[in-house]
Amino acid sequence: MKKVIIASKNPVKIHSVKVAFERMFPELDFSFEWVSVASWVSEQPMTNSETFNWAKNRAENIKNLYIDADYYVGIEWGVEKIWNDMECFAWVVVASKTYAWKAKSSTFFLPPSLVQLLDQWIELWDADDMVFGTINSKQKSWTVGKLTWDVITRTDYYIEPTMLALIPHKNTAIYHKN
Repeated sequence: MKKVIIASKNPVKIHSVKVAFERMFPELDFSFEWVSVASWVSEQPMTNSETFNWAKNRAENIKNLYIDADYYVGIEWGVEKIWNDMECFAWVVVASKTYAWKAKSSTFFLPPSLVQLLDQWIELWDADDMVFGTINSKQKSWTVGKLTWDVITRTDYYIEPTMLALIPHKNTAIYHKN
């Protein structure tokens, strides 16, 4: 059985990682654990590189703390101003004992009402709750779900980049030739 440690206690991220691993490796059995670890970046990642570093730092931090796992997963979403709009996206880093790979989600642009709140340093979770009249969107549907009327859920949003980050782990002979 392969052990996967997820650098989050958020149920949406945990479920996304489970689905992605089971789809990419249907022949394997996995056990999953989840922990909170430091990311060493701001609470609201405001650039592409900061968001990537958050996911990478989380994966590296759990790898350093829990040396007995086969895989370590860091997932983080972020925003970045581009073309006078604000783009939203997620980064996923999947590390093993020997290497780490990454993938970025698809992106979408936030409506002005959310951008205005983010410009005031209000975190997107809180901005979601204010704009959509929800409570604790961080653990639920989140912005992408609200804007698509759950045609794309937050779980869906994290599954694809997690599977893409697993490509080199599934294709080791191609990606890791010496």
